[in-house]
Amino acid sequence: MSRGELETCPKGTPHAPSYPQGKRTACFGFHLGYPSPVNTQPLLWSTVDTVSDRKHRGAFFTPPHIAQLLSDWAIRTPLDRVLEPSCGEASFLLAAARTIAARTQHHAIHADLVGFDIHPNSVLAAKSALATVTDSADIRQADFFDIAAFPEFDVVLGNPPFIRYQSFVGDNRSKGLRASLAAGVNLTGLASSWAPFLIHATQFLKRGGRLGFVLPAELLAVKYAEPVRRFLMRRFASVKLVVFEKLLFAGALEDVVLLLAEGEGGCDHFDVYPVRDAAGITLATLGKAESVVAGNGTKWTQALVQQDAWREYQSVLATPQIEVFGAWGSAYLGAVTGNNSYFALSDAEVEAARLDKRDLVPVSPPGSRHLRGLDFSEAAWNSERRAGKKCWLFYPRQQLSSFSEAYIKKGAAKRVDKAYKCASRTPWYRVPLVPTPDLLLTYMDADRPRLTANGARVRHLNSLYGVTLKQGRKVAGKELLPVATLNTVTLLGAEIVGRSYGGGLLKLEPREAEQLPVPSFEVVMSISETLRALRPQMASSLRQGKLGAAVAAVDKAMWEDTGLIEERILAVLRDAREFLYRRRMNRGKR
Repeated sequence: MSRGELETCPKGTPHAPSYPQGKRTACFGFHLGYPSPVNTQPLLWSTVDTVSDRKHRGAFFTPPHIAQLLSDWAIRTPLDRVLEPSCGEASFLLAAARTIAARTQHHAIHADLVGFDIHPNSVLAAKSALATVTDSADIRQADFFDIAAFPEFDVVLGNPPFIRYQSFVGDNRSKGLRASLAAGVNLTGLASSWAPFLIHATQFLKRGGRLGFVLPAELLAVKYAEPVRRFLMRRFASVKLVVFEKLLFAGALEDVVLLLAEGEGGCDHFDVYPVRDAAGITLATLGKAESVVAGNGTKWTQALVQQDAWREYQSVLATPQIEVFGAWGSAYLGAVTGNNSYFALSDAEVEAARLDKRDLVPVSPPGSRHLRGLDFSEAAWNSERRAGKKCWLFYPRQQLSSFSEAYIKKGAAKRVDKAYKCASRTPWYRVPLVPTPDLLLTYMDADRPRLTANGARVRHLNSLYGVTLKQGRKVAGKELLPVATLNTVTLLGAEIVGRSYGGGLLKLEPREAEQLPVPSFEVVMSISETLRALRPQMASSLRQGKLGAAVAAVDKAMWEDTGLIEERILAVLRDAREFLYRRRMNRGKR
């Protein structure tokens, strides 16, 4: 992607402005609405900007009414200086011009508006659009991370580029992480582009300045955003979030929130404004804020939950009848083959390669669609095998047979040995196995994490987590835990502990899985006979896709009949889980 040249001072280095107070001159790496002593060449690009191009650079342009909402909130006087660091086609700067014009009751011809964008055609479009409303806007082609931060703006507005860490690499990543570190925030290698961009943008605010950003809802929950959450609570006196039940961007699966932050000195809570969608939203139509006390860097997922439900949920978690899943056992990723189509084999593929069963290991077939019940039994495994599923893992003995050698040569001919995971192990064709699990746990699912007993005692691949139960809990855990976790508290906990991905899928990392709230060992054992009696009913309900019926039966037996949780509280928690589930599923509807 081409990048424009920054203007330079006589020493040749872009730098922060230095000018006598009251004198409107400057010598630095870009215009700020001041005359510059440096001549520049006009922008003359004509490259077509396609949807694919925009997606590649993480550009999803902001709906005008959302830009107007943030502008109306942030701009307090006609003299406010406004920066849009990734201006695209200047949605925020156009909104800022309208806000200033409304405040001054005439056209905002002297609005002090500054914008940058890395894409040349966006710069041309932004200049053209702004020329119709102001003669003083300054738009430059530049990589924002190349601009040395200086606190000269009253308002910073924007929608930072969203590029996931897998694509946010090389020089771009290095510059972003350096910019964050300069602000005192140490981001991990898993950070997507929006995180360092946000941190860098805050460094352009004056004391007491205001920030209005459209951000991925990842801000609320993901691990790599912990330093960002800590920074926001430490940096600003007020943090407000507008959260949407429905998607804001029709062309992207990413859920978003609006961040409105201002002031200095830090805060111990943030205010949440929940809304259904973006249609017609204005400052006047925002509902009553709900204040949420947040620990230093902890998840902000509670922003999505009604606060009365959140308080009831926290109260239940504090009781001895609830413990975390990690008290039962540890979750771990399955074996990483590097190429499942080569290493995972069906009966027919085994026969075609004439492989000896001694060179094979039985596995749960790739994926998780087959794990719908409470137990993946040996009979269920054989049923999958007869249906042609890949139920074997190629794992040759040390002394290779002639047929294993032939199959290995076939893999090398297809360059399987060059795949990253294969090339990094010796020998490339022997997959490192993980322990045979007591339970199988899905970690990417639409309705809930599914917990299934591994009755077949098979190994598992990395499409699943395995769970090894602690000594003293193995027998009860394998038999009863898949039933016991079908309760409202655990299902709500999954929505809060996990994270929502494109298409509405719920994902759990291993550490998150171990933080799931589940019934305590004592509670499970106290109603063990009841849970055993429920197993046939539960299995039938799950086969028919009637999750609600299964959960209602377990709730009654475990919480209501025992008096451990009041029916009224269960209803509140059930509604909260349903809201989060529906909100997540709405993301998959474009």
